[in-house]
Amino acid sequence: MSKKIIPVQAGEKLFDWLLLLLSIGVLYEAYRIDGGLRLNSAGSFPVGLALIMLASSIALLISHRHKRRAPDIKTARQEAETFLKEHFKPPIIAFTVCSIVYLIAINWASFYISTFCFLAAMFAYYRKGKILSSICIAAITIGVIYVLFTMVFRVYLP
Repeated sequence: MSKKIIPVQAGEKLFDWLLLLLSIGVLYEAYRIDGGLRLNSAGSFPVGLALIMLASSIALLISHRHKRRAPDIKTARQEAETFLKEHFKPPIIAFTVCSIVYLIAINWASFYISTFCFLAAMFAYYRKGKILSSICIAAITIGVIYVLFTMVFRVYLP
């Protein structure tokens, strides 16, 4: 009886190894919070979460060890091209670029102005050009954020 080979998605095994490295880095940084492993220390919860993350990434690596590339992907270049084509579609790139611009804009404009512009632009983009309703939704969202943080929680946003 032969085992059925399950194909791996493009870039999945690389992602598994990067997740393992990230888990090790998170564990190291969590350990550095208090410099020790005491149960009642400030770093005990982050260390526990990092250990869970590390165990999960190891479990993923073990469970994916028998997976192989799809038969139509022969080289690492083809795998990279397939990965980019599958995971970097225009809506994802648009959101990423707008998010970076938004994070930069918060420093120059106020939180409320930059958040309003970001939300209105993203709503208009993802709702395929419904500009007026997108502006209204963004304005209502900013109003709710203002009321919640300024009046209810008494936290003033920059």
